[in-house]
Amino acid sequence: MTMLMDTDLDRLTLNEHGAELFRGAALPHLNDLEAILDSLPVEQAGVRISGFSALETYVAPHGPIGLVARQALGGMGKAVRAILFDKTEGTNWSLAWHQDRTICVRHQADVEGYGPWSIKAGLHHVAPPFDLLAEMVTLRVHLDDVPSTNAPLLIAPGSHKFGRVPANQVERAAHRCGTIACTALAGDIWVYSTPILHASEAAARPRRRRVLQIDFSTQELPEGLAWLGVT
Repeated sequence: MTMLMDTDLDRLTLNEHGAELFRGAALPHLNDLEAILDSLPVEQAGVRISGFSALETYVAPHGPIGLVARQALGGMGKAVRAILFDKTEGTNWSLAWHQDRTICVRHQADVEGYGPWSIKAGLHHVAPPFDLLAEMVTLRVHLDDVPSTNAPLLIAPGSHKFGRVPANQVERAAHRCGTIACTALAGDIWVYSTPILHASEAAARPRRRRVLQIDFSTQELPEGLAWLGVT
């Protein structure tokens, strides 16, 4: 694992490395976001969010989170999927290297290029054409400090340029790129190219680590499909 100094993390760019850090971008809104998200179920590793109008002000194109997405996308995007991750001593999970390959939609439909289908937390997910994923960004809004001992997201810098990586080659591809630990302070927002290879270890010294993860896209889906959305 590559442990970069804080100043080195600031040099990462979305285009070159597939990741960029926006320090303190959510800090002025942190207390309000915490109060809103406290209404979601607790003691779950991840809660998939939909129809949650309380987030509209924040993820809209002129909201504090939406503005970061807009800057990363180079245009107005829409929040299309959100998950609240709440890692604690009791939910101290790990995830092997992988690539996010699905989107969340309202209904299943037979559309060329979209599939296979799956159900996650009762919601319809489908693998779209890879070009759609390549134009998306994923924001991780940190509600708690994430030092190196509290399971920061691990990324393989530059792996967002590899296209769709076969599952049996993911770990090898990640090791070829090296590993960066994306440490953060509460209020920081990390932006990632959605297809970047990433992983998560169990925390060495677990403390609460809440992350609001939101996917943004500028694209409309073909007829028959519609983004589920967040709000």
